Formats: sequence, C-alpha cells, structure tokens
Amino acid sequence: MASLIFSVFIFLLVLSTGSAQLLGLLSSLHYALSCPVAIPTIKDYVRAAVANESRMGASLIRLHFHDCFVNGCDGSVLLDDTESFTGEKTAFGNANSLRGFELIDNIKAKLEEICPGIVSCSDILTLAARDATVALGGPTWTVPLGRKDSTTASLSDANSNLPPPSSNLSDLITIFSNKGFTKQEMVTLSGAHTVGLARCITFRSRIYNETNIDPTYAASKQGVCPSAGGDNNLTPLDQSTTSFDNAYFTDLVNLKGLLHSDQELFNNGSTDSQVKSYSLNQKAFFSDFTNAMVKMGNLESPAGFIQEVRTNCRKINGS
Repeated sequence: MASLIFSVFIFLLVLSTGSAQLLGLLSSLHYALSCPVAIPTIKDYVRAAVANESRMGASLIRLHFHDCFVNGCDGSVLLDDTESFTGEKTAFGNANSLRGFELIDNIKAKLEEICPGIVSCSDILTLAARDATVALGGPTWTVPLGRKDSTTASLSDANSNLPPPSSNLSDLITIFSNKGFTKQEMVTLSGAHTVGLARCITFRSRIYNETNIDPTYAASKQGVCPSAGGDNNLTPLDQSTTSFDNAYFTDLVNLKGLLHSDQELFNNGSTDSQVKSYSLNQKAFFSDFTNAMVKMGNLESPAGFIQEVRTNCRKINGS
C-alpha cells in the first residue's frame, strides 16, 4: 500500500512539474525531479555568506530587485559587458554599489557540478533573495521557479527603470506602477531598506539641505558624510541594519529616513498611514512583503526576448 501511495505521489509530481514546464509556467516544484538539491544548496550558501557578513543579505535582496526592475527577472544584471552590448552593472544605481556577484557565481558553479545546465541564474538570484531575508530574521515565502536567463542586458534600460534616491513620492508611485505594482506594494517593497548600507553620495543632500529630518540624526550622519568628499562612506539605512524587521518604518515616522526617497513615504502624503501602520505592526509588514516579493519575482521579460539557462551567470552560452 505504501509503495502504491508513493508511486501515485511521484506520478502526480511528474504530471504537475511537466505540465507547468510545458505551459511555460513558474512552479515551486520546477526542480523537484531535475535538481532536487538546488533549493537546499542555495540556502546553505546564502546562510553561510550572511553569517560571515550580514551586509551580504541586503546585497542579495537588492541585486534581485535591480534585476527584476529591468526587463523582468531574467538575470540580466549578472551579465558582464560584451562587444555587442553594455550591461547593467555600470548603471547609475548599480556602479560601485551592487554586490554579491561572486556568491552567485559560486552557487552556480556548485549547481553546475551537480545538475549541469538545469538551474537558471535568475532562479538562483530569486531564491537567494528569499533565503537572505530569512537569514536576517525576516519572513519566508514559497518561490515559484522555472525562469530562464536573458541573452542580453541594457545599460540604458537600467538607468531609466531603477528609482534613484532623489525620487519624490509621485516618482516612486509612477515607477512602481509601470511595473504593475500598487502604491501600497511600493511602500511594502521599500521596507527592504530595513537592512543594508548606503553611500554618502546618495544621502548627502538630504542630511545637509532638507528640513523634514530629525536634527540630531542629521548631525550624526554628517559625521559620516562630509559636505564634500567621502562619497563612498557607508552608513546603515535604518537603526537595525543587520535585522530584517519593521524598524525602517519606525525611523520614517521619527523623521530618520536616510534617503530622500525613503522619507517621502512619510511626509504628509498619501502613504503616511501605511508607514505608520507598519511601524506598529511588523506581522502585517511581513505578510505584505512576502506577497509583494512573489509578485516582483514573477515580472517577465518583454515578448520576443531570447532566453536560455546560462552555464555561467556572467556570460551567455557559447560566448
């Protein structure tokens, strides 16, 4: 009887996995048969990396966001420049800023040893963002899988699609709306700034020129970021930068948003009430965040884009 039940389970697993692949749909079971060790392998690598350097967790979440917001979640951000295209790594929002490429390389190399040509770089990046969130104390979620990797990247698209730290509220609403996100989901995803560090050049204008900022907080940041020079000096995005929690929203309510675009979410505007709610209810933020991350992970590349499963995340196959 037990063997019969097991056989039925395998049949249903094959049927559901095969059907999803045939229809080009994402499924959490995508690698259940072709590479069952993929998910735990990625988790182990990410957990070890974050334990070694907590900032890596924030870097992986950001890397996933910057991938998905430029022509969908297709691993294009991982591609190095070639003679035929200039990639996304030198875009305004990425240069001297994005991190985690070597970790993704290491994960990919390991999976190529175990299941060659099976696990896409875009799926690795999507799972790594989820695992990084969990490693920092945040919520978990089920990740639909089966993405393919792009065979090109675009510097101009990265420059025009990634929201700069100088964005005002209407800018943010428009940028996220263009990707299919509601205003509420924009606020939710911005909560990822509860972890990580920012460079002086991204917040200098705020701490020296803006008035909707706690003066003591501004003075403390001026000690890290001089009015001239020190562009790459780093400071935490919120008060608990190594923990994924709702402290980011508490900071905004207290006028301690580091980036101009952060404080715009709580600046006598239409998103104030949501920020206030999240500052008082971490559970609600976590629940909304998981849903928004799944939605972001489902962003697709434009129709007609040629895709593959890269064997090296930095370059297209055959190059």
